[in-house]
Amino acid sequence: MRPPTHTAAISEPITVPFPTERPDGYEWLPDEPVFDPQRDLQLTSPADTVNLTDLGYQPAEINGKATGFGVSGPFRVLSDAGAATMLQVARNLRPFARAAGNRIESSTRGGCYRSRWLRDLCISPELTTHLASIFQCPVAPHAMPLHLGHLNYEPSDINQAVDKWHYDTLPLDMVMTVTDPTQTPGGRFEYFVGTKAEAAELQAQGQRPPAERVVAPDLPGPGWAVALHGNMVVHRGGPLTRQAERITMVNGYVALDPTVDEQSRSADLIGVDDSHILFAEWAKFAAWRARERLDHLIDTLPFTDNADLVATRLEAALADATRAAIEMRGEARPAHHFE
Repeated sequence: MRPPTHTAAISEPITVPFPTERPDGYEWLPDEPVFDPQRDLQLTSPADTVNLTDLGYQPAEINGKATGFGVSGPFRVLSDAGAATMLQVARNLRPFARAAGNRIESSTRGGCYRSRWLRDLCISPELTTHLASIFQCPVAPHAMPLHLGHLNYEPSDINQAVDKWHYDTLPLDMVMTVTDPTQTPGGRFEYFVGTKAEAAELQAQGQRPPAERVVAPDLPGPGWAVALHGNMVVHRGGPLTRQAERITMVNGYVALDPTVDEQSRSADLIGVDDSHILFAEWAKFAAWRARERLDHLIDTLPFTDNADLVATRLEAALADATRAAIEMRGEARPAHHFE
């Protein structure tokens, strides 16, 4: 199977279908409205985008990635009605919040197994098509539903950032405001105008990204978002200046082209997510990548007596599944961050 074209991504943006059964311990929220894209979405395009080269990445560092896109300016996702429903859903899911490793004090993952409305928003073809145009490559909702509709809540200590400086465990995502950022005291989404290597150098010197190299996009209301190449862009949720409700929703995406780098760090989720969900989702994602890459090998491998070339390509096709199996048997490790 050859890598899908952009048109294919728009007409059928899917990798692994969302499971028809919910995992043990997860029940649907009662009395939810039905997601209606005509009522709940109000999609606009960002006025500008920043590419990875603008952040200081070199061509060799971008080679193999799904896209050279870095981060977008603000764009609207939800209508007023959709934003109001999103806020209520996030509040209903707050009782399931817990710490996400050593990085975030309060977050709810797996919410799409509890909220039909959130699930249908996160896998909406209309939203996915819109994000593909911003990411500048064909994408689908992430094949691991734990990466769909991730909710971050304010910490109990206002001296702590909502989320520490980091880069994501998945390649592409959207960060959307749920509460009204114009009424929130601090807690801004911020990104570093620099590379992961530069952030690591600053950390080694006991420093954080300097204010003059930090951008906080002006998100004008609830239901507005930025898109980012999460695995490449160093970012955080800044600290509040006083205690207040502050909620954002992160929705993950994956490139439909299986020949590009996978870019995920799923092993970082061991001990963060419920293992009976994580391992099954992870295996299905790795299996999808392997299947697509094997199909690509079948379509493109020429006749040759070069055994090393053939073996190397076969190993590359299976690499994601092989690595996933090895990492699943490993130990939990601290979530990576720069603080």
